[in-house]
Amino acid sequence: MALSVVDLYRTVLPKTNCKDCGFPTCLSFASMVVSEQHPLKNCPHIDPELLAKSELELAEQYAEGKWLKRDLAGEALKWAQNRAASMAVEDLPDRIGGELVDCDGKTGLKLPYLNGSLLIIGTDITDESDNKLTRYEQVFVLNHLAQGGRALPTGKWKGLVEFPNTVSKMVSMKSQVEEPLIKHFSGKGKELQARALALGATPLQGQQNDADVALVFQIFPRVPVSLMFWDVKDDEDFEAEAKLMFDETVVEHLDIESIIFMSERLRQLLCQ
Repeated sequence: MALSVVDLYRTVLPKTNCKDCGFPTCLSFASMVVSEQHPLKNCPHIDPELLAKSELELAEQYAEGKWLKRDLAGEALKWAQNRAASMAVEDLPDRIGGELVDCDGKTGLKLPYLNGSLLIIGTDITDESDNKLTRYEQVFVLNHLAQGGRALPTGKWKGLVEFPNTVSKMVSMKSQVEEPLIKHFSGKGKELQARALALGATPLQGQQNDADVALVFQIFPRVPVSLMFWDVKDDEDFEAEAKLMFDETVVEHLDIESIIFMSERLRQLLCQ
């Protein structure tokens, strides 16, 4: 029989809130055991026979995924790893850029990324300091490799909403990218520009606009992203505004979800 949080609290735990498990209450401990696989044995007041029986029941429901808290980043990464697992690394430089390198007998791809580069061996990705990327960062890198695109940028910029099937993603773009940029850099356009230049951004060319900051980030060799930022003015009743734009070929190189992940990561790098 599966053990819910209430079942575990009512029939297994001592209900004394002694805090010996490290949690303030037996109920909060039960919640962590059921939803995040926290070890039940961390409660020192359970009869050994009941503990063994309960651990077996918990193992069965963990295997079925019952009541477990979903690890969305982990699920997305596993999907991206499976998607990229069968790619031929030798084909990648001609398709997306970068160069092949030998890594202890294994062929890897050194791929330019912002103002640095990534080393990709199979589905393992590290930066120039040999650090692993965040999980969502790995997702959009792997999806870029697996997407199959080879188009060169055309220099024609589009907002996210101009691409098919993006209406539902505009909320994420606004709340997770544009609004945090506005909040962080309102009245500080020069600081935004300085941070962007430190990430390797260059001035946006060939497009008429009245933005106070207009820059292009070369995320990958064939995936540029432009940022336009209108700062507040002392003599105008005007709120700051931020907008990311993408080359019209971006959907050949990234799926829509990965474009959002990439945009969120760019915002994090600018704001941190």
